[in-house]
Amino acid sequence: MEMRVEQLSARSGMSVDTIRYYQCKGLLGPPRRQGRVAWYHDGHVDRLERIRSLQHKGFTLATIARLVSGDLDAADEALLSEISGLNEPGGGTGSPGHNPADGPESPAGGTGRVDQGEKVFTIEELATATGVPLALLKAVEAEGLLIPRRIGGQERYTAEDVAAAHAGLLLLEWGIPLSALLDLARRHHEATEAVAHDAVNLFSTYVRRPLRGGHPPTGGGPGGAPPDADVERLVRAYSELLPAVNTLVANHFTRTLVNTALDHVERSGSDAERRAISDQIGGIGTGELVEAGVPTSAPRR
Repeated sequence: MEMRVEQLSARSGMSVDTIRYYQCKGLLGPPRRQGRVAWYHDGHVDRLERIRSLQHKGFTLATIARLVSGDLDAADEALLSEISGLNEPGGGTGSPGHNPADGPESPAGGTGRVDQGEKVFTIEELATATGVPLALLKAVEAEGLLIPRRIGGQERYTAEDVAAAHAGLLLLEWGIPLSALLDLARRHHEATEAVAHDAVNLFSTYVRRPLRGGHPPTGGGPGGAPPDADVERLVRAYSELLPAVNTLVANHFTRTLVNTALDHVERSGSDAERRAISDQIGGIGTGELVEAGVPTSAPRR
């Protein structure tokens, strides 16, 4: 059934301006032209519904364009949803029929899933919850020390970030200058980001590619996607490997930090300092100290 753009707008529930914007961005195929009249068909209705569904899941228009064009397939969509936490009930916050005149949407993609019911904060709400000035939080975020999660296309913070903000305040209370802390944060962020890129490339090469069964986005199951079993294995691989990597990295950094501190005390500390620090943290890592109820910092002066 063919229809004019006004009829397509009525059937899809999207404004004429939004339909034309999607067409301009390559999300919607061109209509059939008959003189100066543009004729749309049921396939355009289906495509608009697909776009609406993906927006509900929180995907950006740039990602949606790649999905509907076949550049990304069902496996990529499932993996993006898993990474972004969009699979959680109520996790998607994309606005259906988003009008481009309302401003750009936030980027999707992210750092991990958020448990259902877990409280999330905007940066302004994080400032209120922690008592840290908003300007300071933004400065720390700019240096990469505070990294928001991208949840359903929105940048949000969790209780973990509240704890991180309090930890940062503790460092400042002990006399570490803010400028020095931000400089260290900047260098740590740059090094961590480089390692993270390498880790993602390893995942893509040795896990994602084999689990896709060697199928590019244009081959595989129905619609050019890999079989459902491959999609499920890919998502399961990510959900199991991410916490495993977190454990490895956190353990390595903690042990390295503790050993470096011990080496420093051995070189420059007094006999009393060496005995006290060695007795307190010399034999075990921070996680074990916390479980045992032992403080992981030097006693307050």
